[in-house]
Amino acid sequence: MNLDQPASERRSLFGEKDAVLQSHPLLESARHPDATVPRFGDTAGWDFNGIVRRPANLSPAEWRIQFSSGLEEPHWNLLARELLTAMANPHHEVLQEAGVYLGTAPAKIATLIQAASKLRSLHAWSKTAGLPPDPSHWNAADLRLRVKSLRATQKPGTVATHVALLKRLAAIASALTCDWPGEDPWPGRSARQVAHCAGERELATKAIPPEIWFPLIRAAWAYVHTFAPDILRAVGRRDELLAIASPSILGRHAGVEAWLANTANKIPVHAATQEDGQPRVNWLLLDLLVGLRSQPTYSLVKSSRHKSHVLRAAAEGRTTTQGLVDGLAQVSRPDGTVGSWHPGIGPQHLFNLTVALRNAAFVLVAALSMMRDSEIHAITRGNVVEHYNSPALASIDEKGNPSSPRKHWWIIEPVAEAIAVAEAVSPHAERVFAPLARPHVSETVDGAEMTAAFIAFVNASRDWTGLEEIPAGNARPHMFRRTMAMLTDQFPGSEIALGIQLKHATTRALANRVTQGYAASDPSWSKHLESAIDAARFRHIRDLYQAHKNGHPAGFGPGAAQISKAFDEIQESVAARGGDARVEESLLRKARITIRFGTLNHCLFDPSNPVGAVCLEHATIPDGHTGPLEERCRPDRCRNSLIGAEHVPIYDAHRRTQLALLQTPNLPACRQALIRRELERVETVLDTIPKEPR
Repeated sequence: MNLDQPASERRSLFGEKDAVLQSHPLLESARHPDATVPRFGDTAGWDFNGIVRRPANLSPAEWRIQFSSGLEEPHWNLLARELLTAMANPHHEVLQEAGVYLGTAPAKIATLIQAASKLRSLHAWSKTAGLPPDPSHWNAADLRLRVKSLRATQKPGTVATHVALLKRLAAIASALTCDWPGEDPWPGRSARQVAHCAGERELATKAIPPEIWFPLIRAAWAYVHTFAPDILRAVGRRDELLAIASPSILGRHAGVEAWLANTANKIPVHAATQEDGQPRVNWLLLDLLVGLRSQPTYSLVKSSRHKSHVLRAAAEGRTTTQGLVDGLAQVSRPDGTVGSWHPGIGPQHLFNLTVALRNAAFVLVAALSMMRDSEIHAITRGNVVEHYNSPALASIDEKGNPSSPRKHWWIIEPVAEAIAVAEAVSPHAERVFAPLARPHVSETVDGAEMTAAFIAFVNASRDWTGLEEIPAGNARPHMFRRTMAMLTDQFPGSEIALGIQLKHATTRALANRVTQGYAASDPSWSKHLESAIDAARFRHIRDLYQAHKNGHPAGFGPGAAQISKAFDEIQESVAARGGDARVEESLLRKARITIRFGTLNHCLFDPSNPVGAVCLEHATIPDGHTGPLEERCRPDRCRNSLIGAEHVPIYDAHRRTQLALLQTPNLPACRQALIRRELERVETVLDTIPKEPR
C-alpha cells in the first residue's frame, strides 16, 4: 500500500528501496529472502517483528509504526519517514553529504516508535491550533507555542522529549524534502532547560509505600512457598482424573451406579451451604471422580437417573469438602482460627489459583531481583544457572547485539523458587511468564496487570488464606526495582553492588547517577527506615553491653571509658533493684547513649555536649547541618572515638601498607613525610589496644 506523495521539485535523499534499518543488528529471520524488511518507500507502516529482537514484555502490535493512522497525509507521511530513517541511520552517507550530524548511536526501535507517536501528536495539535497543514509554512514561534501548550498538561520530563524531537527536526531540516523551519527555536538551550527540568535530578519512579510493600511480598511468598505445593498437587490429581475420564455418560451408567452405591465414596460439596442449609454438590468434581468429563450435554447434573441418588446421599450426610487433594497447609486467620488455607480445591478453582501462582512468582522476581519488566518476561525455561558459585538468572542482552554474551543477575533462593513455580504452571514451551489460557501463543502478559490481579485475588480470599489486606495504591514492575534498590542501599558499601545488579556500573566500577537515583530514599519509607536503623543500632549497643558484662572490653580508644562508665551505671542500677534481663534491657533502652557505628570507628558524639569533638574544631559547619562532620574524623585524637574489635584488623593492615610504602626506592621527601604522618596516626590508634600476653 502506497499513499500519494506530495509533489516536490526535489526528491528525497533516501531511495524508495533503502532499508530503514542499516545500523541495527538484525535477527536471522530478517536475512531470509522472503523476509519483509521495512523499506523507506513503505508508506503505510513499518513492521519490525521478526526483523529486530522485540522486548519480551511488548506485544507484536507494539513493535510496529503505522503511518496510516494520524500520519497518512502526504506531507506528514514523508516527513515522518525521513526523520525516522535519519534517526535510525545517523551515519548514512546522504546525511553526511547534507552536513547533518545526529550523534554516533542509531536510535533504538522503541525510540523510533515514540518519535512517530510524538509527530502524530504534533500533527493533531496543529489542526486544533489552526496552523497551516503544510509544516513548511510554520516558524519558530509556532513551535514555541507547541511547547507552551505541552507545559500545561505534561510533566517537565515528557515536555523535554518533545522539545528534543523539535530540535532534531531543526537539525536535519536541510536533509528534508518537505521544508521544515531550519531555525532552532531555543538556540543555546538544552531540551531539559526549555522544559524547566534542567535542575531536576530526582528519579521520577517512586518507591512502593511500605504499607503496600510488606503485605504484598508476604502474600507472594505465601503463595509461592506455602500454597504452591497444594495447588500443584491438585493440578496433578485433576490431570490424572482427566486422563481416564470419558466424555460421555453413555455406557458408563453401571460404573457410576457402583461408585454412588459404595458408601465409602463421599459426595464432594462446596464449603458454603444453600440458603435452606442443604449442602451444595460440587458437580464438576463429582463428574471427575466417577470418571466423566463435564460436558454441556453429558454430566451427572444433567442425568435425572443419577441426580436424585446424589442429592439423597448428600442429604444423608455422606459428603466431603476435601476437594481434589487433602492435607492442605494450615494457616492462622484474622479471626484467630487455624485451618486449611483453602476450603477445598475443586477443578473450577484451579485456573484462578494457577494464575494467582504465576502472578505471585512474578511479584517476587520483580521485587527481589531488581530486573526490568522486559528482562523478567525474557526468562525462559532453564534460565536459572550458577554464576561464580551463586544462583543467577541468565538472559540475552536485548539492548544491544543479540549475539552478545549472556547477562547474569545474581538472585536469592526465594527468587529461584518463584521461577521454578512459574515454570511448573506455565503451559508455554519456552517462556516462564505466559498466558495460561493460550499455551501456544507468544503474546505477552502485562506485568502491571499481573500485580494488580494478584492484589485483588489476595484481598478477595483473605477469609480463608489468613493473609493481610493489601491497601490500594500503585505497585508496578519498575517500582519494585526502585524500592528494592532503595532498601539495599541501607547496607554499607552497597553502591557498587547496586551498580552491578542494576546494570548501571560504569567502566570505573562505580555506580553512576542513575544508580544513586534508584537508591535514593523515599519520603514514604523515612519513618520505617528510621525505625529499622534505630532497631539495628540498639542490637549493636546490646552486643557491646553483653561483651562488657562478660568481662570483655566494649572497645578501645578515648571513647571506651565513656561507654564503659555508662554500662557500669546500668549494671549497678540492675543490681540495686534486683532486676532481671527485662529490667536490664529497659534500662539499656532508656540510657542516654549516642553512638554512630562506622567502618573505621564508632562515634560517641553527643549533640547536647559537642565539646571535644575534633571534627568541629576550626570547621565551617554547613547551614542546617547537625552532628559530626564525618569527613574530618580523627580517630587518633577525638575523645568521642571508639575503636571496636572489628576495626583492629583494618588499622593493622593499613599500618603494614604504610610500612611497605616507606620501603619504596627513590621516594620523594614530601611523600615520605605524608606516609610517616599517616603511620603515626595509625600507630596512635593501635597503641590504645592492649597487647595480648605471649
